[in-house]
Amino acid sequence: MSTKEIKIVEVGPRDGLQSEPKILPTDSKVLFITKAIEAGIRRLEVASFVHPKLVPQMADAEAVIEKLPVINGVSYIGLIMNERGLDRALTTKINEIGMVVVASDTYNRKNQGVGTDDSVAAWHAIGARARANGLRANVMISSAFGCPYEGEVKVERVIELAKQVVESEPAELGIADSIGVAVPNQVADLLGRVAEVAGDIPLRCHFHNTRNTGLANAQAAVEVGVTYLDASIGGIGGCPFAPAATGNIPTDDLLYMLDRSGVHTGVDLDKIIAISGWLEEELGRSVPALLPKAGGFPTGRPA
Repeated sequence: MSTKEIKIVEVGPRDGLQSEPKILPTDSKVLFITKAIEAGIRRLEVASFVHPKLVPQMADAEAVIEKLPVINGVSYIGLIMNERGLDRALTTKINEIGMVVVASDTYNRKNQGVGTDDSVAAWHAIGARARANGLRANVMISSAFGCPYEGEVKVERVIELAKQVVESEPAELGIADSIGVAVPNQVADLLGRVAEVAGDIPLRCHFHNTRNTGLANAQAAVEVGVTYLDASIGGIGGCPFAPAATGNIPTDDLLYMLDRSGVHTGVDLDKIIAISGWLEEELGRSVPALLPKAGGFPTGRPA
């Protein structure tokens, strides 16, 4: 049996909800987060500090964070795109900030209103300011495998960006397949190259299941030694700035795969499935994850 350990970063409260047509009340978001913590999740993306007109689902970021319980060992992450976002984050009790740099210039402009080089420069300033204020500072290279506007993203482009962003010593370096185009051999190849650049900096991966390869890509990432995997309870989510970028990999389905493979996560699958059921009621629709429909491994007990 494997002795591997993977740490799950729950992104449902941020990436999961940001594209939902129904905006959940603040108290429902807080309950979503506390339920995930009760299931064993210890790191969660809880909000993004972006303009409310662009992502109205995240307009109550400060209000959500204000109501979150302070729990030893639990870390709340806020996503930011620029220094204005950091200014907002610093007024809250957030524990970490996550900065995004998009591998393609067109998508970066769609997502953040500036070119990729501008976002890299912003990251250097943001990382320093965040650490000076006692926050853990992370950076993620998104659309690392493909862009909805420019198509293929070359490995060399991602490696060059990785070299640039690690200069500011992020607590972790993320690689994201924001539109769900990657396949496992690409994941293994790119992460192998990125690991050489990152050195001792832990790697985190963020996959979408848009083309039904997300879980296979997560397995490939596990095999090459990533530390953190992002996932969204119920598999909800996507990017409002990328056409058809549906579905993060479901925390439920990911946990089943990891648990049955002997990979330790410390997260209770049954509790996560129950949260997916609660989410379906809150959102008024079914969620993409399969485990809430199929259940865990059959016990063999007669009906």
